[in-house]
Parts: sequence; structure tokens; C-alpha cells
Amino acid sequence: MTWSTYTSYLVLVIFVVLAPGPDTVVTLKNSFTGGFRGGLMATAGIATGNVVQGTAVAFGLGAVIVQSQVAFHTLRWLGVVYLCYLGVQALRSARRGDYAAMDGAGAQHGAFRRYREGLLSNVTNPKVLALYLSVLPQFIDPVHNSLTDTLLLAYTVAVLGAIWQLALVAFVHSVRVWLQRRSVRRALDAATGTTLIGFGAALAFQS
Repeated sequence: MTWSTYTSYLVLVIFVVLAPGPDTVVTLKNSFTGGFRGGLMATAGIATGNVVQGTAVAFGLGAVIVQSQVAFHTLRWLGVVYLCYLGVQALRSARRGDYAAMDGAGAQHGAFRRYREGLLSNVTNPKVLALYLSVLPQFIDPVHNSLTDTLLLAYTVAVLGAIWQLALVAFVHSVRVWLQRRSVRRALDAATGTTLIGFGAALAFQS
């Protein structure tokens, strides 16, 4: 793989990463509710999910899942249920309006749960596998490219995605005082909950 090919791939991945999706919303949700550490844990979970899916594609397992109707649709419906579950949680929080401070014990509570949310929201989204399978072959020469090249392309998505999500976490942290206002938090929870349910519905009706 040449530097020219990899540079073209980088440009494409940057646009893909910047496009709003479930990963972005889950990162913001956990940054709103868990502060800086909560956002970091969700980002780590999402990055882990990207590495898992990228590795699966590089070793051929991703293609098997996508080609298997049972496996693909099972994964898709798990993703639908999980995104809707997270959305309902956020809407319930908005209705209750009972919030812990972002920068105290509330920020440290449930670190593993936030990591798990990021991981599961990513690995149960078959669109990520489909993206890898549709994009990577355009930049891979089956004759000259090695497994290392394929893994490099796959892990680039995880790295750039994590960088973007860390930027979001840092932004939320910079306006944390404003976000601690109860009315603002309720509005954000309502917005993220509705958006997550919307992503789940879109995944449900995917053909």
C-alpha cells in the first residue's frame, strides 16, 4: 500500500468519522451524565468495538456475518433493542430531572457501565461491519497488500474515531458549569434519548 493510497483513505475516514451517528450520541450522553471520566470510558468502549469489528473484517469473519442472514439480522435487532434501551434511559432521566454532580462522585460512578455502553452500542451495530466491508476493498490490492495493511486500515478508523470523540468529551468538559444547570441537562437528556431511539428505529427499518 502506497502513502498516496493511505492518504486518500484517511480523507475518506475523516468524513465518515465526523458524520453524526450512534457513537457520537453515546459519547455525548456519557459525557453529559458522567463528566470527563464518563466520556473517556464511553470512548474507550467504542474504540474497543471498532478494533473488534475491524479485526473481524480483516480476518474474514465480518464477511461471514454480513452474508449470513440469521447472524446479520440477529446482530441488527440486538443493536435496535440496545439503542432504544439507552434512549429510554435518557428520556427517563429527563423526566425525573434528578442529577448527580458531573465532577464528583457522580462522575466516577459506574465507569464500567459507561465503557460497556460504548462497546455494546458499537459492536451491535452491523452498519459498522458493512462500512468496513464496503470501504476497505477499495484501498486494498488483493495481490500486493498483506494482512498488516488491512489491519492498519481497519484500526485507522478506531484511532480517528477516538480522536474525534475525545474532542467532543473535551468540549463538554469545557462547558460543564453550564451543563450542570438542571433545565439544560433535562433538555440534553431528552434530545439524546430521542436521537438514540431514532437511530434504533432507522436500524430496525434497514433493509
